[in-house]
Amino acid sequence: MDEILSTIHSAKDLQGLSHKDLERLAAEIREALCRLLGQRTAHFASNLGVVELAIALHTSFDFSQNRLIWDTGHQVYPHKLITGRYDEFSTIRTRGGLMGYPNPAESDYDLFMTGHAGCSVSCGLGLTCADDLLRPEQNRHTVIVIGDGAFSSGIVFEALNHAGGLKKNLTVVLNDNKMSICPRVGGIADCLDRLRMSNLYTGLKTEIQRLLNNMPMIGDPVERFLAQTRDAIKAGMLGGMLFEEMGFRYIGPVDGHDIRRLQKYLVKVREYEDPVLLHVVTEKGRGFAPAEEDPVTFHTPAPFSRENGTIVSLRKGATAAPYTRLARDAILAAMQRDPRVCVITAAMCQGNMLEPVREAFPDRFFDVGICESHAVAFAAGLAKAGMRPIVDIYSTFLQRSYDQIFQELSLQRLPVLLMLDRAGVVGPDGPTHHGVFDLAYLRHFPDLVVMAPADATEMAPMIDLALSLEGPSAIRYPKCVAESVNRIPSPIEMGTAEVIETGEDGLIVVCGTLLGECGRAIDLLRTDGLNVGLINARFVKPLDTETILPAIQQAPFTVTVEEGMLAGGFSSCVLEALCDEGIEIARLRRLGIPDRYVEHATRNEQLEELGLTAEAIAAECRRLSLACEATAPVRRAAR
Repeated sequence: MDEILSTIHSAKDLQGLSHKDLERLAAEIREALCRLLGQRTAHFASNLGVVELAIALHTSFDFSQNRLIWDTGHQVYPHKLITGRYDEFSTIRTRGGLMGYPNPAESDYDLFMTGHAGCSVSCGLGLTCADDLLRPEQNRHTVIVIGDGAFSSGIVFEALNHAGGLKKNLTVVLNDNKMSICPRVGGIADCLDRLRMSNLYTGLKTEIQRLLNNMPMIGDPVERFLAQTRDAIKAGMLGGMLFEEMGFRYIGPVDGHDIRRLQKYLVKVREYEDPVLLHVVTEKGRGFAPAEEDPVTFHTPAPFSRENGTIVSLRKGATAAPYTRLARDAILAAMQRDPRVCVITAAMCQGNMLEPVREAFPDRFFDVGICESHAVAFAAGLAKAGMRPIVDIYSTFLQRSYDQIFQELSLQRLPVLLMLDRAGVVGPDGPTHHGVFDLAYLRHFPDLVVMAPADATEMAPMIDLALSLEGPSAIRYPKCVAESVNRIPSPIEMGTAEVIETGEDGLIVVCGTLLGECGRAIDLLRTDGLNVGLINARFVKPLDTETILPAIQQAPFTVTVEEGMLAGGFSSCVLEALCDEGIEIARLRRLGIPDRYVEHATRNEQLEELGLTAEAIAAECRRLSLACEATAPVRRAAR
């Protein structure tokens, strides 16, 4: 097993391998990827598609001296395997193990922690310019690998425009597999599809000419075929011209699974001093039939077992509904009730479980590709004209549209609902994907209502409330199974918190879906004889100061709990309100995300590490209770 792969301790070990050895190495890499999926969920189809490309890159360039950036780095598993991390590969996406994205802390071959799409060309151009200024004698090459799904990002074209003008020695490898996570969308996708067809004409040119010369009468089917071929040729010329006019030398399309051909073109690219765009055509899921047939499902599939290359068991996750599905169902119901409601997503139809929405209301479903800034500004236009848009984007990706949230939504006070999926910690995807900054970057915008459901019962009512507002709003929710906390929920009313428990010994104020953990903490404290109250904040903005502040003032101690950054987050909002009212804050403790990045692990491991479990919350309350008892005589004497 892994006869060749196990001997690769550095990319330098690839040198001297025969073409037959490299082909065998590719097969061993794919087998290693399949073994990994027998253990845990991981990015799969995208990695299967770049095996030959990774080998060709590392046999054509010495990236210990040159520069290599993988855009949207979830496809770097083959790269990791051949750059000295084979022995650790089984640890990928586990606590303390390899990251599922490039990580400079792991290897000098990883330059940036690329988890968001589109930034690679800008970073690569910066590297090239710095090398030219600081180390011109080294004549380093910079190579960027970017997928066609990420290629439509606006920042990519900003960088291409700049690079073309500077005429720097930069190679952009466009990895074209017709996919983002879902099939790609938009005009650039159509252009790339026609570019793929352009070399069809090259191979058939002679035959078509013979056909034309010998055919006295052309029927409709042949006319259609010839028209399509003509369009392919035109697209190939114009597509190449698009990049050529931007200052890039366009080469391709090239078969991305032919190692020899890839090496030939990559070696040729090294000869050019101007920017080059090498168009490489690959197949997502290559070499594993189920992934080839269904690359969407096999982007990050559940763990599976195999026999003779066939899946015999696909482990299923929890059967209870995740918050993402609850959000989707509520959105679908709202669209059925109100023809003004529409949905916008940024290449995350599957991740946000929006396929039923797309099928039921194709005219009111917009996938804009990986273009989050455009998504929010587009929603503003829809809202201005009378629609009720819902922008459904992961919290970590919505950060890319910060200026549009300010300028186009908040400043204009337009009724757009931002649905922030994957808020909080997200487990093995790690620091590039945690949605922990949203409360801090949203709550300071005037007129933007910010909500956080505490459990499954609150999702639909919050969406209904948001869609009734005349200004912008946001709802954040995590990537986990939706719990239903045992209680009779009070109605969701604007800016109103929910008092769940009262208690004379202390108080917990929670923002979001850690309500269940807080409830279990109170049960643990009750066994110690402590009667602690519990408030579900529901709203970060407007904060229910009439409920929360008097409760804090009366409690011996208060603990705030949130699955977001403490700096600028929910607890900061509470502290500001207390300060404004002149209320003592010495007996308040804040639990949440500290001022550091949270490394990849399971979600439960991350919550435990951060002190956001029932046991940790209860322990903090016990410490505060003991401190209050110790200082009680002093406080009484002071009074």
